[in-house]
Amino acid sequence: MGYNVLLVGRKMKNSIPLRGRVYKTTRMKLFFQNGALFYAEFNFRLFLFLLFKKYDALHSNDLDTLLANRMAQKFKGGELIYDSHEYFTEVPELIDGSFAKRAWLKIERSILPGLKHVLTVNQSIANIYKSLYGLNFKVMRNLPISGKFNSEFKVKTRFDLGLPSNKKIILLQGAGINVDRGAEEMVEAMKWIDAVFLIVGSGDVIGVLKNQVQESNLSSKVIFTGKVPFEELISYTKIADVGVTLDKDTNLNYKYSLPNKIFDYLQADLPVVASNLIEVRKIVDSYEVGIILSSHEPLKMAEEINNYLNNSDFFNKTKENVQKAKSELIWENEKDVLIKCYESVF
Repeated sequence: MGYNVLLVGRKMKNSIPLRGRVYKTTRMKLFFQNGALFYAEFNFRLFLFLLFKKYDALHSNDLDTLLANRMAQKFKGGELIYDSHEYFTEVPELIDGSFAKRAWLKIERSILPGLKHVLTVNQSIANIYKSLYGLNFKVMRNLPISGKFNSEFKVKTRFDLGLPSNKKIILLQGAGINVDRGAEEMVEAMKWIDAVFLIVGSGDVIGVLKNQVQESNLSSKVIFTGKVPFEELISYTKIADVGVTLDKDTNLNYKYSLPNKIFDYLQADLPVVASNLIEVRKIVDSYEVGIILSSHEPLKMAEEINNYLNNSDFFNKTKENVQKAKSELIWENEKDVLIKCYESVF
């Protein structure tokens, strides 16, 4: 579309370098790394940055960037697009009645009703915002570019990665492997599953999971890689047999979530084992690309996963069905939502 794009974010001690971007990027180093002081510092620094930066439009990604963007717009003008990737005020970290939750709700309630250009990642969240604020959020799923996992880098083999060649590999990947995302139960379930559980990424419960693996003598069945660059992630994803997404519906944010990893799994030709969430079920059932677990009880999970992996006809059929989902659930088929949004802005 010919726009000059600048991505603004933060840089942490363990941040991986950004490579191969076709747009400019800048990342701020912050003194505080989490909690209320982090959000306050981030929004203040972001506001100051925008105050002295030339722009025509601001694209605010999630509620934790909205205050700074709205303040900059009030001072300098320009258009503001709000892009909500989750039901932010219902994340599990925001306890009901807490000061933090009240603060974020106040920000949301004071800013959202006045916005004209609003996007979100699925229809469930769009419906919620419609009922709360009367806004018609456009649905724009965060789909991958076609061929995302067709790398110019050499894809490593299982041997190269130190992984067994005679076992099925169950993959969990992501940067938010946190509480209530089912990882603890999946590790427990591995006691009864004849496969390898490969955890690629980072999150708050990684330390807990490692202790759990050690205490249960599962080190040969559960493998951690930590956070890896994208070119390495490609190899790990491509050599897996199935991808898992196991979020619980313990909070409304997870209940209505649609994790990006599902679409990455499909692009890497992996069928999906998923927990029973509304938007996730829509994808898995409509394309018939895997199974929905009935429970987070580890023994029940193990039974259902074993039945799936050992039923060759059914497993192979879901794997074949991935090709249709892979060809349709791509950014090339979703980008018109964003294009039309910016055409309405300018």
